[in-house]
Order: sequence, then structure tokens, then C-alpha cells
Amino acid sequence: MGRTHRQAGGPPRPISVKYLDEYRDAALAQKFAQAIRRVTTRPWTIMEVCGGQTHAIVKFGIDGLLPETLTLVHGPGCPVCVTPVEIIDRALEIAARPNVIFTSFGDMLRVPGSAGDLLSVKANGGDVRMVYSPLDAVKMAAAHPNREVVFFGVGFETTAPATAMAIFEAARRGLENFSVLISHVLVPPAMEALLSSPHCRVQGFLAAGHVCAVMGFEEYLPLAKKYRVPMVVTGFEPLDILQGILMVVRQLESGRAEVENQYSRFVRREGNRPAQTLVRRVFKVISRQWRGLGEIPQSGLGLRDEFAAFDAEKKFGLTDRRVEEPVECLAGLVLQGLKKPSDCPAFGGRCTPEHPLGAPMVSSEGACAAYHRYRGGGAVGIRQARENA
Repeated sequence: MGRTHRQAGGPPRPISVKYLDEYRDAALAQKFAQAIRRVTTRPWTIMEVCGGQTHAIVKFGIDGLLPETLTLVHGPGCPVCVTPVEIIDRALEIAARPNVIFTSFGDMLRVPGSAGDLLSVKANGGDVRMVYSPLDAVKMAAAHPNREVVFFGVGFETTAPATAMAIFEAARRGLENFSVLISHVLVPPAMEALLSSPHCRVQGFLAAGHVCAVMGFEEYLPLAKKYRVPMVVTGFEPLDILQGILMVVRQLESGRAEVENQYSRFVRREGNRPAQTLVRRVFKVISRQWRGLGEIPQSGLGLRDEFAAFDAEKKFGLTDRRVEEPVECLAGLVLQGLKKPSDCPAFGGRCTPEHPLGAPMVSSEGACAAYHRYRGGGAVGIRQARENA
């Protein structure tokens, strides 16, 4: 597999990349870091909008390679983390019912609701099962016609096509005992909500490569133009992220605000048209509540009327209610890029992966989990990691 990178002041130069470890080449990483330091003349703040990128930045110490004037902040790039508490509570309520098989991806099982998580429901006798695909839940519904099988549909545009496929297949097979608790959300409206906030300090974005692999990046063009903010579609390995940062800084330093594609080996401007068609066939765009961000207009997916029979909230008669976040948890500020995990007084003490106060500490893509795992689990460990970087 080949790809290109652009040296400071020079044309794109191809790199022959065949294996994963080549995207983690330390010598090339240092060259990118040196190029970033050469072109950075002013303070800039850049946000990555992907939990996978956050974990790579923290794990590989990418932020420690950057000049002190360049600040990376972590955004709402973890779909598990932005799922509101009230949705988790609805999942717990459904999963606890005696005739239900509740299915979910593994990263949702330990996310805390108001009173427990899905694993605690399972420990108390609920039939909660981890699946690797929504179609696994469809197969369970066919195999257990006397049980209600519910799939917890959480994620960005990346996982929405798989959920849509499961619903479409269940409808085709006439499986009346299958339904989905839906919490799919859309990234561009969340980015606009951040940019329109008076507290926003983000001057450039690393856009999530996996989301753009499905949806393309045409939706980002009007955002970059409206808010005069450069956006670079970026991959997940250290060299991807460093190159993405370099591309953003070059735009900032030259006064440009464009959408560029660092992740061209996987992402095309138009995205995956068949996947988009399937999502539009099953879902409609609606407003959604985001943990830490509140309700964002036109930022989520809901079922079209044709597929309303597969809506678990309607099937089980769940009422709409709002639940307050734990006061001592700063997850909302972390998800907005206004605080780092180590700024939270509960981090590493009252809040740990074993006893999380919020989803960012327990999710595999959460910023708090990344800091706890790779930077010592507390403020002292993080300061030491910065000194060692």
C-alpha cells in the first residue's frame, strides 16, 4: 500500500508502506515533528474528533513531540462517551425484563447509568449478551421466536450502516420479536455545536477518518468555510496523526481554512454511496441529546415510519425523561475540549476504570481511560509522562 506525505516547503513524496509498524516508524515521526516545529510560529489549538486518535496520541506520546505553543484537545469523538445517561437507563430497564435477550457491543456493557450498568443487570439474572455484529442479534431473534431480542444501536455514521442492515433484514424476514434501542449520532452537527459555542477555543480539526470513510467529507466543506477553521481528515496511526497536524498547522499559518484528506488510502470525497443509501432508507435525521453537549439539532438518527415497529423505545413504552450527570464528573467539559481528564478532581481517585463516574473512563475510546491507562492513572503520573516525552 502506498501513500504520500508533504515535507515542509516541498512537494508530496511517496512512502512505500506495506506493514502496520511502518506507520509507527520513529525516525519518520521525528521528521514530521521537526517539520511541525519549523512551520509553527504562533499558538494554535487543534481538536481531534475521534477516540481512536485520542488513544494513539496519548499512548505514543504524540503531544510530547509538538512545540509548546501547539495544544491538542480531545473532542466528543467517542460514541459511547456521548451516549446520555437516560439512554443507558432505558437500556438497563429493557435488559432487566424477563422475556428479553438484550444484545450490545462489548464497549457498552460497563458504561454507568443512574443505577448500575448492563453487566450488573446480567449479574442479577438479565439475559445480556455481547455481539460482534447487529446481524448476530437478528439471528438470535430468528432462533428464539418466543423471546424479545433487542440490539443496542450506538455509534457514529461508522456503525449506522450495520444497524440499518440488521433492521432491513429483520423486516425482510418478518421478525416481529426484534427491535433496536437507537442512539446513533452524527459528527458534523456536533462539530458545528462546538464551533458556535462562545467558549470554543478550537482553531483546527483532525476529522475522524472512519466516519469519513462511510460519509465522505463533503459535509465538512461548508463548516470549514463558515467558521474559517481548517479540517483535515486523518487516520489513526502515529504518522497519520502527525501528518494531519502538520497539514492543519500549515493551513493555520497561511490563513487558509480548507478541508484536506490525509487519509486518502481509505477515504474518498464522496464516501461509501451504497452504505449512505442504506442508512437513508432506514433512518431519518432527528435531534439528539449528547452527553456533555446537550441537545443538538439534526444530530442523530431515528427510524423512518416504515420501520417504526423495530423501535425498542416505542415497543416497550419507555417514557422520555432527563437524568442529571454526576456533579463531580467533568465528562461534559472533557468532551467539549475545555478540560483534560487530569483536570478532574475525581480522576484516578473517585473515578477509575473499575469504578467509573462517567463513560470516558470506561470506554475503550474514552479520553479518561486513555490517560489512566497510559499516563499513570493520576495527575502525578501524567506530569511525569509529559516530562519524559
